Amino acid sequence: PTEKEKKGEHRTDRSNYTLPLKCPFETETFLFVLKLVEGSAGLQQGNASTILGPFVTAKTAFLFILPQYNVSVPTADSETVHYHYGPKDLVTILFYIFITIILHAVVQEYILDKISKRLHLSKVKHSKFNESGQLVVFHLSSVIWCFYVVVTEGYLTNPRSLWEDYPHVYLPFQVKFFYLCQLAYWLHALPELYFQKVRKEEIPRQLQYICLYLVHIAGAYLLNLSRLGLILLLLQYSTEFLFHTARLFYFADENNEKLFNAWAAVFGVTRLFILTLAVLAIGFGLARMENQAFDPERGNFNTLLCRLCVLLLVCAAQAWLMWRFIHSQLRHWREYWNEQSAKRRVPAVPRLPARLIKRESGYHENGVVKAENGTSPRTKKLKSP
Repeated sequence: PTEKEKKGEHRTDRSNYTLPLKCPFETETFLFVLKLVEGSAGLQQGNASTILGPFVTAKTAFLFILPQYNVSVPTADSETVHYHYGPKDLVTILFYIFITIILHAVVQEYILDKISKRLHLSKVKHSKFNESGQLVVFHLSSVIWCFYVVVTEGYLTNPRSLWEDYPHVYLPFQVKFFYLCQLAYWLHALPELYFQKVRKEEIPRQLQYICLYLVHIAGAYLLNLSRLGLILLLLQYSTEFLFHTARLFYFADENNEKLFNAWAAVFGVTRLFILTLAVLAIGFGLARMENQAFDPERGNFNTLLCRLCVLLLVCAAQAWLMWRFIHSQLRHWREYWNEQSAKRRVPAVPRLPARLIKRESGYHENGVVKAENGTSPRTKKLKSP
């Protein structure tokens, strides 16, 4: 150890960090996250008074990093720790928004930019390529994570658990953490519209599905329908992953449309499954529960009005998505048949018949016509005028 390290004067030199971030806001976010992580490490080492900034302490770092509102629930063997939601969740969501912004920049810098340079895409295709690339990474990780949570919690093997014992106020750690990360991702997508310099024509379309995801995820989290929300997100994310993967393959090779056909078949089936599960769990399962009193303090929203509002929201969203899908498919088929009819209307260019060259009898030798028996042919006499 050096003399500075022995005296305790050694400090981390952040000037040597290599940040893969182009935006100054992303760089400051990275340093702020680094302070929080170092603060939590200081608390784990027993030094709760470690101050890494004017206001960031180890205790504050845990407020940002870990989910809050833990409750010990007694079981047959021992006690398990569960969580419920509260205002402090906004602080945790804010922290993971910063984390998501950093991960977004890393994926863009080290993966998508290198691939797009090889493809030589136009500006419009480049913007859609970046959007699909980011969403493929997110949907793939979310599908794997969501499937793991659903299997380990037993929601697939016991479908009645989607509405039994409602309200589901106390959540396992992995369920609450999954919802917080989902909200953080879709909230981070709003400033990313500015960071990625998205074209003005694309902003309304992206705002539509961002707000759609935020409303459904926040609704399932706040109305204590987290179990049903996990199953619906698993179905929706699987379909979206297939769509954006097909779009990436299309940008690499415009003749490759097989994945789009597979996505079109899966899309309609997914809409049917989502509607069926929503009606089964909300319309029939919750309607048969005994506790149907509106009690926000206990997290009970199982009333006729609330059930109708939730079903109306889910059905309206699925109908809107289906209408957009049918509209896009009809437009695609119309463009395809117009191209085919245009090719048929183009008249075929007639081939000119080959000119028959009249050759004189005999054969040619050094530019002179010879007779068949070797003698020169008789010269023609010119008539005098």
